[in-house]
Amino acid sequence: MFDNKRLTPIIALIGAMTLMISAPAFAQSAASAPADSTAPAASSAAGDAAAAEPPTTINNGKEKLTPVTMFLNATPVVKTVIVGLALASLFSWTLLLTKLFEFGGLNRQSDRFLEAFRSARSIADINRIATSDEFEGNPMADMAAAAATEVELSRQAGLSVTGEHRDSTIMRAGSAVQAVQASLSKRLSSGMQFLASVGANGPFIGLFGTVYGIMYSFIGIANTNTTNLAVVAPGIAEALLATGFGLFAAIPAVIFYNYFQTRITGYGTRSEGFVAELLNAISRQLDKGA
Repeated sequence: MFDNKRLTPIIALIGAMTLMISAPAFAQSAASAPADSTAPAASSAAGDAAAAEPPTTINNGKEKLTPVTMFLNATPVVKTVIVGLALASLFSWTLLLTKLFEFGGLNRQSDRFLEAFRSARSIADINRIATSDEFEGNPMADMAAAAATEVELSRQAGLSVTGEHRDSTIMRAGSAVQAVQASLSKRLSSGMQFLASVGANGPFIGLFGTVYGIMYSFIGIANTNTTNLAVVAPGIAEALLATGFGLFAAIPAVIFYNYFQTRITGYGTRSEGFVAELLNAISRQLDKGA
């Protein structure tokens, strides 16, 4: 029924079209077959390299982060900063206790001395009370002793301390008192410079440790080519610990400094009032010829 001569070209055309359609699929299959066969080997090699690479974190997710572990695993520079700030804080608290006891004893002893001083009836009595063992080391007693001793030295030198020479005697006594006041200021201000330095520089020292620690962590990120938070968080936490210690050292130091400056100013005002009272007492005794 069909003419073979007519069907042959049609069959040939269909076969040619089939080959054209199937050729790219065969080519893609042939190209992907070697790659697929080598994929497990490449994946295995990458896994071995990752396993051989040393861990970049201090605890690798297995050790709980605490301030102690962060300090123990910090870089040497950060450790040095933290230790220095901890020692500064310890010394600040030691100064606090020392100054509290010093001012407490100073005020109690000064109260007793003022009571005894106001009962004196002569310059000799003032000198005797001021030089007694009970008031040894008290600044007000030292001032009274210096003024009374100056008057006695003037008398022993054959100088007139009454009458028209009274003002010059009081002036010399006042100079002797000022010398004691200068040493008092130095004594009460001991340690204040340290507290001021810690309060002003502690945060910056801690910040230096933090900057160094974070820089070290970013270097680790660059070397490992990872931004996984679990990898970089421990190093950053260690760095921030230095800032925490800086604030821990600085804040109490500033508070102590301001507190003791107020106490020093208050005692200085009290001593100024005593100096006026002392010179008035000596002036009265000189007018009486005592």
